[in-house]
Amino acid sequence: MITVKDKNQDRVVRHARVRKNLSGTTQRPRLNVYRSLNNIYAQIIDDTQGVTLASASTLDKEVAEMIKGKNKTEAAKVVGEVVAKRAMEKNIEEVVFDRGGYLYTGRVQAVADGARAAGLKF
Repeated sequence: MITVKDKNQDRVVRHARVRKNLSGTTQRPRLNVYRSLNNIYAQIIDDTQGVTLASASTLDKEVAEMIKGKNKTEAAKVVGEVVAKRAMEKNIEEVVFDRGGYLYTGRVQAVADGARAAGLKF
């Protein structure tokens, strides 16, 4: 019998392996990226307190208006810019980038580029 490889389960294992050594602190929180088939989500998380400090996704009303007529990669860059802007409002300038087990290319890279363009350092 042929078994189908579950790519998302492999991603979860990769993410857990990275998260053993990567943690967000109060001074330098973690910028987490989650990518679904149609949407992309970004959160800035303080792991010491277990709180989300800022977040953005393509489902936010503010972002949804900005991404009309754009492809998914361009929309991901907008999400990165918006989450960085929301973080800067809370005096967060440096973060640790957590790619969530995904390869650093395409939409994940676009989120990072957008966040850097808006002023976040990582």
